[in-house]
Amino acid sequence: MTSFLVVFDVDSTLINEEAIELLAEHSGNREKVAEITERSMRGEIDFSTSLIERVATLKGLPESVLEQTAKSLTPTKGASELIQEIHERGGKAAAVSGGFIQLLTGLKVELNLDYAQANTLGVENGKLTGEVVGELVNREAKAKYLKLWAQENDIPLERTFAIGDGANDLGMMMIAGLSVAFCAKPIVRESADVVIDERDLTKVIALLP
Repeated sequence: MTSFLVVFDVDSTLINEEAIELLAEHSGNREKVAEITERSMRGEIDFSTSLIERVATLKGLPESVLEQTAKSLTPTKGASELIQEIHERGGKAAAVSGGFIQLLTGLKVELNLDYAQANTLGVENGKLTGEVVGELVNREAKAKYLKLWAQENDIPLERTFAIGDGANDLGMMMIAGLSVAFCAKPIVRESADVVIDERDLTKVIALLP
């Protein structure tokens, strides 16, 4: 039996970047998108609404920007060491992102994640449609996937960890056995069990069972 589950947010948690801002740079909308992202992470605007608005700015970009952007993502200091330690202790490591699966797939392999879930950017005729296809990975979806992965491994919720930095992470953080605010916005810091302000994920190792 797997003993515990750790679920990470991705943007600004598992990686140093906000991936949608890197994509928006290609369309000349980085500043606008960064402002919407910030407001969403602070909980000032609904995540799903903000995501739809931000993705719309990417319409018409060549599909090749996805691969370019994926190559420029950098794991947060200590990410690989933490995930290795999780596995050595018999745990599972997962990532659930309000970002995009096209950018997360390579990261899943690189960091040896057991699970990864994110939004899917629509692509037609080699260009981004400016829309999300299928389910929106919002606050409720993040909580749903933490529950699902725990159930699949017979792990009780009290032996789950949720690590995030923005309002979109609050759903999974509320149901996890231990919630960790990682270099997080005030709304997240206030409700988390543990607050880590140093950008070094090895600081989480001391919390593992």
